[in-house]
Amino acid sequence: MIEDDVFLTIDVGTGSVRAALVDGRGKVLTIAAREHEQIVPQFGWSEQRPDEWWAGVVAAVRQVLSDAPDARSRIAAVSACGQMHGTVLVDDRGVLARETAPLWNDKRTVGHVEAFERRHRPETYLADSANPATPAWPGFKLQWLRDRDPEAWRRTAAVLMPKDYVNLKLTGEIAMDRTDGGASFLMDPRTGQWSDRMLSLLDLERDKLAPLRNPIEIIGHVTIEAARETGLRAGTPVLVGGADYPAALLGSGVCRPGIGSEVMGTSAIITAIADKPLLDAEVSNVGTIEGNWGAFMLLESGGDAMRWARRAFHEKQVGYEEIVARAAEAPAGSRRLFFMPYLAGERLGEHRNARAQYFGIGAAHGLAHMHRAVLEGVAFAVKRHIDILDRISGAPMERVIASGGGAKTELWLRIKASVYGIPILVPEEAECGIVGCAAMAATATGRFSRVEHAADAYVSYSREIRPDPAWMDIYRPMQAFFEKLYFHSQSLYDDLDTLPS
Repeated sequence: MIEDDVFLTIDVGTGSVRAALVDGRGKVLTIAAREHEQIVPQFGWSEQRPDEWWAGVVAAVRQVLSDAPDARSRIAAVSACGQMHGTVLVDDRGVLARETAPLWNDKRTVGHVEAFERRHRPETYLADSANPATPAWPGFKLQWLRDRDPEAWRRTAAVLMPKDYVNLKLTGEIAMDRTDGGASFLMDPRTGQWSDRMLSLLDLERDKLAPLRNPIEIIGHVTIEAARETGLRAGTPVLVGGADYPAALLGSGVCRPGIGSEVMGTSAIITAIADKPLLDAEVSNVGTIEGNWGAFMLLESGGDAMRWARRAFHEKQVGYEEIVARAAEAPAGSRRLFFMPYLAGERLGEHRNARAQYFGIGAAHGLAHMHRAVLEGVAFAVKRHIDILDRISGAPMERVIASGGGAKTELWLRIKASVYGIPILVPEEAECGIVGCAAMAATATGRFSRVEHAADAYVSYSREIRPDPAWMDIYRPMQAFFEKLYFHSQSLYDDLDTLPS
């Protein structure tokens, strides 16, 4: 790679496709996005048209090439990442066997998951799958497609994830990387190959699954047809690429054991890097770009808890800045007021029907305490997940890298650092997935010997938030009480569900 070469990165998200040009120092030069919609045929379903992803890629790539007219001849490699679990079926000509693909948030497979859980306890299959059962996994989506759309299943020659479909359109080649494969419920984490046992348990055909490859391998080169559509130079190398979350972990510097990631959007995802999956019924695992594993737990209502407070207390008539300002008026601990943030239940475990609640309300409490308790309650819930990950791994997190919308709220970061008891760092570049793709491309083209070295060079942090000792003294016993409240509340959820709605 010569000094003035650039990388083209592509991120196929749930809401949009983004393309960006990144220079050899990891700086984003220009970025373009094209939105696409989710299709909701009925409650609980969510799907998209892969051809709309490709149309978005074509438009976004043409836009960035227009922004930098001299870049076309300087693109050293194309590197893509994409939303996970979106299950694409193609036939033996590489044409879609089904025009829509069920997405990560599609819940149509609940019946298949429940049937699997009735037959198999987690301890009997976790070592083969790296993950407990959940409707998100492509393995269950394939069962549904096999049973409910047999004609499409009959014509299917390969199952792909979203970025794999983009790679197919760019190069004509079919492959899946091990980050997407490892979060499919079908890959053996010990071998990095498809698991014969899991395929047998789900009664699925191995020959329909794409070959598994490493993310930084070159899958192929831009074809003449793809060059004509996108404006790229034919013959440009294209990487296998990775799933969007592992790419964002790399692009935020989370690529070594001892470092954790918290992504606070609608949900809150806490991830601990380990050299092997953490096998527990409460924990999910995803392969990382550098070859480790990211053990993660998800709180369904992270940023959504603040969105709920804005709607419930203010009917959306005030902004989030005002809510945070009111929360800052209350003291740390909100005068022993607790908020349990399970507004949408829990993703895994025996209490997916969990509920949110305030506990400890007294006459002295006001709106400021209610708002601060929401911020603190989310922090306590995430800390509970951190403690589980620390206990299973035996290697406590030493720091957390924060990203997503929640990383923009200074008060929340201070609360979380003090609840977690470790520093929180915020990346300078918010487009962590784009940076991760660039780090992959830089390594694949020989600029770095390892993707970790690329991340070290490309990722910097705008600020570090350290725990407040006084707040830590308040939060430590509150965390212990939160655990008691969490445990004792579980006995009420099933009874609550029996009451008239």
